[in-house]
Formats: sequence, C-alpha cells, structure tokens
Amino acid sequence: MHPVEELTSPSSWALIEDKFSPFAKETLAKLIAFVEGEVLPSLRVAHAQVPEDFEKRWKTVIPIVAELKVKARKLGLWNLFLSKAHYPEYGVPLTNLEYAVMAEILGRGGQLASESVNCSAPDTGNMEVLARYGSPEQQKKWLVPLLNGEIRSAFAMTERFVSSSDATNIRTSIRREGNDIVINGHKWWISGAGDPRCALHLVMGKSDPTNSNQHAQQSIVIVPANAPGVKVIRPMKVFGYDDAPEGHCEIVYENVRVPLSNLVAGWGRGFEIIQGRLGPGRIHHCMRSIGAAQMALDAMLVRVTDPSRKTFGKYLYEHGTVVADIAKSRAEIEGARLLVLSAALQIDKHKAKGALKEIGIAKFVVPSMALQVVDRAIQSFGAEGVCQDQNLAQMWAGLRTLRIADGPDAVHIQQIGQRELKRAPALSKKHAELKQKEKALFTKHGVKSHL
Repeated sequence: MHPVEELTSPSSWALIEDKFSPFAKETLAKLIAFVEGEVLPSLRVAHAQVPEDFEKRWKTVIPIVAELKVKARKLGLWNLFLSKAHYPEYGVPLTNLEYAVMAEILGRGGQLASESVNCSAPDTGNMEVLARYGSPEQQKKWLVPLLNGEIRSAFAMTERFVSSSDATNIRTSIRREGNDIVINGHKWWISGAGDPRCALHLVMGKSDPTNSNQHAQQSIVIVPANAPGVKVIRPMKVFGYDDAPEGHCEIVYENVRVPLSNLVAGWGRGFEIIQGRLGPGRIHHCMRSIGAAQMALDAMLVRVTDPSRKTFGKYLYEHGTVVADIAKSRAEIEGARLLVLSAALQIDKHKAKGALKEIGIAKFVVPSMALQVVDRAIQSFGAEGVCQDQNLAQMWAGLRTLRIADGPDAVHIQQIGQRELKRAPALSKKHAELKQKEKALFTKHGVKSHL
C-alpha cells in the first residue's frame, strides 16, 4: 500500500496512480513522512512560539518553522507547486495533478506545513506571476529570494470601501510620472503583509481608468514593503484570529513612488495576470481544505471512540447521529477530492483558462464541504471544540474565509449557472428533434401516448 492510501483514499489513488511519475511518487512518499513525522508534532510548538504580546507577535520569525525549512530543503521538498512544464527555468517536474495530492497532505499541517516547504500563499501565486510575467531584472531581485525562502511577499488587490469581488471596481491609482510610478490607494485583507520578512507587495490598481475595455484598465506594480508611503494600518481579524505573524492587513499607499522598471508585464495587463494567478491557486486552496477536513474527521474518530469520553455509559459514537455524521463526512470528502483532482487534470491538459468550469465548481463546493465536516467534528468535542485547546475553531475560521477569498462563492455559482444556461438552446433543439421522431413512430405504429 502506498502511504497516500492510508491518508487519503485507496480508490482515489487507484484512479490516478498511473498518472504519477516515479519522481512524483517518491516525492509524495517523502512529503507524507515529513508532514507526519516533523510538521504535525511541531504544530503546538509553533503556536507557543508566537508571543501573546501584540507588538512582539508581529516581529516574530517562528524558530521551529526555520528548522523545518532546512529539513524540507535537504529532502528536496521545496517549491513543489511550481511546475517545470509551465516554468522550465524555475519549476520542478510535477504536474498540477501530482501537486494537488501533495497540497492535500500539506493541508493536514495547515500554514506551518505549506510554509515549511515554501509552498504557502500568497508567495506561491506571486512567484508564479514573477516567473511568468517578470522581467529578468525583477526575477533576479525578487523571484530568486522568494524561491530560496529568504523573503516573504504580499498580494494587494482587495480594497476597502469597494466591492472588490468585481475587480473592475478597484480604485487604487497607478500613474506614471517621468521614470517613476506613483501609487495611491487603500487596500485591506492583504495576506502576508504583517510578516517581518515581507519584502514586496504586488499591487493592483487602475492605470487607465477611461479605457473603453474595462479589463485593460488595471496594471500590477512591485512595491517594496519598506517604500516611503506604505502604511500598514492594522491586521484584520477572522473571528478573533489575527493569524500573526503573517496576518491579513489593511494598508494605505500614499504617494508611493517606485521606478518604472517595477511595472509587471506592461501597462493594462493586470486583469490578465490575476486570472492566470488565481486559477491554480484556487485548486491548491481546495486540496488543502480537503486535507483539513480529513484531519477534522480523524480527530472526530479518535474522540468518539475514546473510552475516557463515555457519556451515560456509552461511547460517543453510540449516541444519536454520530455514525451517520462520520459516514456523510467520509462520502463528502471523497466526492470533493475527485472533483478537485479532475480540475487539476484539466489544468494540466488545457491550462487554467481551459479548466474554468472545473475550477469554479471546486471553488464553491469544497470549502462548504470542509466547513460541514469540521463543524461535525466540533460538535463531537463539545465545548472543547470551540476553544483554543483544539485547532478546530481556527480551522473553521480559515475555511469560512475561503468562501469569500479568491472570489466569493456567489460569483462562481453565478458563472457556472450562466455557463450551464448556454447549453439550453442546443438542448431545446435536440428535444424538438426527439419529439418529431417520437411523433413519427406513433404514426407508424398507430398508437397514442398514455402519458
């Protein structure tokens, strides 16, 4: 039995095993051993190493994370998300499908696991942007240190006071003044901006607001985190969690000046860049969410079979709907996993643009599924499930955020529904042709319909 079968599903692995290269199989086995043997025992230690003092917690580089990074890199478990097929100079020989399974394993260890192997957001998406669109100068200055795990980064798109789910609403001003670019804007929920190692922000704003093509109005600029005028106002909290030291920050860019060479790809290409950035990233989020759901189910199984937790003389699983909750959780995880693996395979075959339907469906199905599984696990733990003694509450908070992040579920549901409606004319034509054939057969056989 391959180690992945023990942690995910024998049936899922049977469907995709022949699509895994020998390198991918070896890497996956090493990753499972690393997460199980190194990351999971470190989770509570890492949490304890973040100071409770508000000021200090935003200046902390968690010591055990640095140790795990050294171990991961020695094992070759590094930048696994960056496919050599799409990024020959910087990538590793893994397909999106192969990495999708690895992302699920990383999801079991949360942010700690992903950062340990240099596969954590928002750095992953930013590295993909710089690898695909960055100039040689930008890649040397920013991409190489990111690939080496020497610095962190932020992606600044979402804005306060604006409905940013429609990216054409973004108001941040990006304009040229001689050989400089001047940025003015008010952003929030900017992941990674609180990290003391954050060295750059990729900032999206409007550079040509009067362009008749709404999707050519935006550009993306590299802004050094320490540039004059960059003001981190506060970390945003998710149900009380501030996610220090990375955080999701509110930021004001006030007359920030950067050289013209910091423009990414060219004027008016911002929308194109974010579409390419978000597609694979959504699949990574989904697989990590499945990993989190699997961890929650595992915790639930241990809890409800614990003899020290008997109530009224029975194990917890002997009460009420607990067994049904376990079965439903297993089935929902299995279905969601297959959905995401299918999306990853489509990305490999047709790139993100050719997998929009599969990506969109996974985006709104998976987080809701994972939330439900985690909620059932919380219920099995009772009051302990919603407090800091278990990580289920924080897990639930992070998953709930995903229903809004990278495009709210409502947007993806609308897009998928509209895509399905486009099939209606062809289906109506087919239905009319069927009725004609049916009518001819009734006439031929001299009978009338009973329906």
